[in-house]
Amino acid sequence: MDGRRKCISRRGLLATAMVAMGAALVPVAVQAAPADMAEEKQNAVRALERAAHPLRSTEPGGDTADLRALATMIGDAKVVGLGEATHGSHEFFTMKERVFRHLVEKKGFTTFSLEMSWSAGLQIDDYLQTGKGDARKIAKETLGNSPWEREEFVSLLEWMRDHNRSHPGRTVHFMGNDLGAPTLSDEFFGRVTGYVQRNHPAALPRLNELYTGLRPIDDVFAYLGKPLAERQRLAAKAQQALELVSSQRSSGEEAFVWAEQNARSIAQTAKFLTMDVSDPDSVAASQRFRDEVMAQNVTWWQRQTGGKVLLSAHNDHVGYNAGDPTMYPKTQGSFLRDTMGKNYLPIGFTFNQGSFLSKDTALGGDWKKFTVGAAGPGRNEHTLDQVRHRDFYLDVRHAPARARAWLNIARPTLNLGTQFPSEPRDIAIAKSFDVLIHLHEVREADKLKP
Repeated sequence: MDGRRKCISRRGLLATAMVAMGAALVPVAVQAAPADMAEEKQNAVRALERAAHPLRSTEPGGDTADLRALATMIGDAKVVGLGEATHGSHEFFTMKERVFRHLVEKKGFTTFSLEMSWSAGLQIDDYLQTGKGDARKIAKETLGNSPWEREEFVSLLEWMRDHNRSHPGRTVHFMGNDLGAPTLSDEFFGRVTGYVQRNHPAALPRLNELYTGLRPIDDVFAYLGKPLAERQRLAAKAQQALELVSSQRSSGEEAFVWAEQNARSIAQTAKFLTMDVSDPDSVAASQRFRDEVMAQNVTWWQRQTGGKVLLSAHNDHVGYNAGDPTMYPKTQGSFLRDTMGKNYLPIGFTFNQGSFLSKDTALGGDWKKFTVGAAGPGRNEHTLDQVRHRDFYLDVRHAPARARAWLNIARPTLNLGTQFPSEPRDIAIAKSFDVLIHLHEVREADKLKP
């Protein structure tokens, strides 16, 4: 066999609401393709090979010549969405650091954005800008009980802090674009009330009154246990608090702009938590709202800072379409395309086989290792894995006609989130992503060291 070819062996309740989200071998059974489709499949593989650019590595550091074509594909995009087909695989996480480093050094990107709470993102960015604290401790505090509480993200934060220490004139930033789960701390509320106290003290008593009962949210799970009517009342008060802060507008004052955005995040989170978890339509509407908020936050950040953003999230959030449109009727990627046009570019990930982190229970439970075997015939990954490169990427938009025709057809594709097992869902790659990265094999992300 050609040496370049592969070897043959080669966040339930909150999960449903908040994330797109023992080792067990879980094969996915799909019937073999009919014989008369074999030639068509081989033609598609050959066309895909003409578009494919091999990846030297998924690990950060070292030579990045193999990423030059990717940088060209990205062009002048101001926001690049980089997905993941699982929430807990080493190679997806390390590849994100590798791509981010390259974009910082070669394309002037300044921000790494993650589908985590806005408030936690600010805490991480404080560390990156000041150096106060320890990357491992910060990761534990802000990413605890999430799939990102892993060594791979400590590595990312350490590199970002080292970069800022060496380049004080062009620092990089970290932002969380998501709603405030699993907590909205008292300190975060203080970012709003502190600004008002310093600049508009007459408004402080009313603001404190509006936040009473809401400040802080220590545990979203417990908060969702409150009666729906109470959650709706608190959400209305959070919106009134935002309007109060906005009424104190000071033209051109940066401190005001950030205080207003923080108050907006509180109001957004309180509104999201008014979902009726017993009503599927309410949950789907809440997910649509969540994706819209994530897009709004990224757009706000990009316009406020003027810098380019690498957006890290699940495939079902960064893509133009989700694999489960019933649960995710409109994605963050779709909202970003509406507001940014060609200034937004989504990159999807697929993988053939390997291990990852997920949970076997909808609510609570621990992140643990699961494994899937090689993709069977009929799945997108099965054909992609026939390309002679072990790992590769391609520009979906400019692929050869035969390859693009294949990429335009919806087929079962594995996108794994917070709960497993999960069945493949039909995805047309060309209708969801502008660029695709395919990896032959992945493994579970590394547990955070003490």
